[in-house]
Amino acid sequence: MIRMRGLGLVLAACLGLAAPVSAEVKLPSIFSNSMVIQRDKPIAVWGWDNPGTEVTVSLGESKTAAKADDQGKWSASLPAQKANATGQTLTVKGSSEKAFTDVLVGEVWLCSGQSNMEWTVNISAYPAEERLNGDHPLIRHIKIPQRPSAKPEADVPTKGWEVATPKTVGNFTAVGYFFALNLRKDKDFTNVPVGLIGSNWGGTRIEPWTTPEGFKSVPALKDIADKLDTFPTKDDKGNINMQTPLALYYGMISPLVPYGIRGALWYQGESNNGEGMLYAEKMRALINGWRKLWNDENMPFYFVQIAPYRYKSTGLPFLWEAQMAALKIPGTGMAQTTDISNINDIHPNNKQEVGRRLANIALAKTYGKQGLALNGPIFKAMKLEGGKARISFDGAENGLNTRFGAAVSHFTVAGADKKFVPAKAVIEGNEVVLSAEGVSEIAAVRFAWDELAEPSLVNKEGLPAYPFRTDDWK
Repeated sequence: MIRMRGLGLVLAACLGLAAPVSAEVKLPSIFSNSMVIQRDKPIAVWGWDNPGTEVTVSLGESKTAAKADDQGKWSASLPAQKANATGQTLTVKGSSEKAFTDVLVGEVWLCSGQSNMEWTVNISAYPAEERLNGDHPLIRHIKIPQRPSAKPEADVPTKGWEVATPKTVGNFTAVGYFFALNLRKDKDFTNVPVGLIGSNWGGTRIEPWTTPEGFKSVPALKDIADKLDTFPTKDDKGNINMQTPLALYYGMISPLVPYGIRGALWYQGESNNGEGMLYAEKMRALINGWRKLWNDENMPFYFVQIAPYRYKSTGLPFLWEAQMAALKIPGTGMAQTTDISNINDIHPNNKQEVGRRLANIALAKTYGKQGLALNGPIFKAMKLEGGKARISFDGAENGLNTRFGAAVSHFTVAGADKKFVPAKAVIEGNEVVLSAEGVSEIAAVRFAWDELAEPSLVNKEGLPAYPFRTDDWK
């Protein structure tokens, strides 16, 4: 009863948004033929009709009713269903009747961020082969149009849900598609459909995707939270600045709520490069806000490490540090990319491996699978031994290795003078021992602390070590 009542409050809040009312029953465009509905959660269905109209909603053997209020808004909630790979019909009857066919029940994930999430299968690695093998009727995708808004939108026009076929899959978000493909390889997903909501826009910052409540929840962002009534901003011609706070939440996230989802995949950060640890605070605001939107304080949020690239700045390692800090937020996980990057292309085309790594994180953290390697070596501790430093790691319990048998690379050390020099690095079991000529007493260690770093160090499972530093020097 508590969950249903909470869902009702969310529905009521969302339906307070303006939407056209006419002499027929209408639903937002997130509802279409071939949609995937989130399993094991109450099913929110909502829309508009003539004020006072009785609306009935049915899916399979479930049926419920609602009444349009004075503004023509109505909301209903059907009981949760188990996964169902057999198409059902969602029927809505009011002043007119709507019937959505081939409706599946499974796992739904929001795929958001900037261009590396928007990046499609067509422009990723091996596109012809991926299209040829793209016949996966239990994977579906809906693309949300790219539009900022000055107010929370109740609906946006879409082309509806598409089933993965050789003709359609090329336009799916590549990261999301390969994520879904790898989920479906697990035996427990044999009859579990996967739905992907692609709400993403190349070049966008994190702030426009964040909710007012998200900003208010993070004290470090008080400067934004205190002037939310001024956002999003507009230019002299009245055009909305898509890069300012709230703009894309209003236009591209608000219309989705409260459609049921399991969690979110996030690939963004390039446009916030240079902000250092402030980016971790902005991630916290985004996550807090989205979890409140969907009334799920534990909603999974898995993101992708920004890949090495020739930005010609010194900011990227500090952004990596912020992404690592964001992992302290419960229910998060990060897919590493320093070994699958292209320093001359901000859009590395190996989205297959990104999707696989995100899927492994979800399989372990969301779906309870055991024995999956989720991350590479993460700095644990530094122990000084004379003129050497011994570095230990989490995620290296089975030992360390290097890619392609290369030497251990990208370690630097500094003495009290704070001048970093390349270090000699030797693997000893699951630790690395460092030394450097001219540094008799090591004061600090940095690893892969450069935007072009594609280090060789991996664990026995082949996942790369995370960049880190032991100092906090400016």
